[in-house]
Amino acid sequence: MKKLVLTALASCMVMSSVAAKAADKLTLQLQWVTQAQFAGYYVALDKGYYSDENLDVTIKPGGPDIAPPQVLAGGGADLMLNWMPSALAAREKGVPLVNIAQPFKSSGLQLTCRKETGITSPQDFRGKTIGVWFFGNEYPFLSWMSQLGIPTDGGSNGVTVLKQGFNVDPILQKQADCISTMTYNEYWQVIDAGISPNDLVIFKYQDQGVATLEDGIYVMEDRLKDPAFEDQMVRFVRASMKGWKWAEENPKAAADIVLDNDASGAQTEKHQRRMMGEIAKLTAGSTGALDPADYERTVETLMKGGSDPVITKVPTGAWTHAITDKAL
Repeated sequence: MKKLVLTALASCMVMSSVAAKAADKLTLQLQWVTQAQFAGYYVALDKGYYSDENLDVTIKPGGPDIAPPQVLAGGGADLMLNWMPSALAAREKGVPLVNIAQPFKSSGLQLTCRKETGITSPQDFRGKTIGVWFFGNEYPFLSWMSQLGIPTDGGSNGVTVLKQGFNVDPILQKQADCISTMTYNEYWQVIDAGISPNDLVIFKYQDQGVATLEDGIYVMEDRLKDPAFEDQMVRFVRASMKGWKWAEENPKAAADIVLDNDASGAQTEKHQRRMMGEIAKLTAGSTGALDPADYERTVETLMKGGSDPVITKVPTGAWTHAITDKAL
């Protein structure tokens, strides 16, 4: 009888220990579909970095019909990735998003122009048609044009803004003289479509001084008041940055991990490996902690966005070092 009691006690202790160590479940909402743009998170998942931090992470792909701020505000995810223009716009409208980490140090946004249009400098945009992404992504462009004194309502002295979809057709079909591209994605779609790099002129927002922060990690502000959630975020950021640094050092292998996680099967090895090589340039130099100078430049750019800026006042409480200080 005594042996049975001891056995039962031991069993209970084991079960209690397992329960106590049950991994914390977290859901991350991506800004776009599964691709190397998010390699660090898939690497952290694949290599067990999240498991090492006692986290059970689910990564939800995004898409053209998914707005990460809405998903986060609605409780569909615990964290999201977002460009800062979108996040700050949402915050000003009443959705209290907070940037807790910034793995991307540099911007990949650029304008890609056909050389045959005669465009050699930004001042040559006058009289031209420019493809621009909207949904908050237009504000760096509008700010840039405002600083150059170039109207965006058409005419020979201004630019005609073409609302660009999620493809590069406008430049291929010569509907636009320039289009918006990312260094790691759409630019290469233009090249793969048969246009030589020698026939293109590139203007990187980073080089023009109007770059805004991209792909930051955001949570809802009120959740950071919970010490347990804050601890989960510390562990998540630590594991994610470990994933990003591994991806930087092993770009081909990181791209292959992304492909393994692409349930759609839409991505190709060539494109993802090339993308990862470009993404590594954007995360290089980042510890994961937001650089206040980069944040201030972003805010300044967004507040200069023409007659209808994305934000009308300097935000307060839109970012914190509380997580990265502990994680890194």
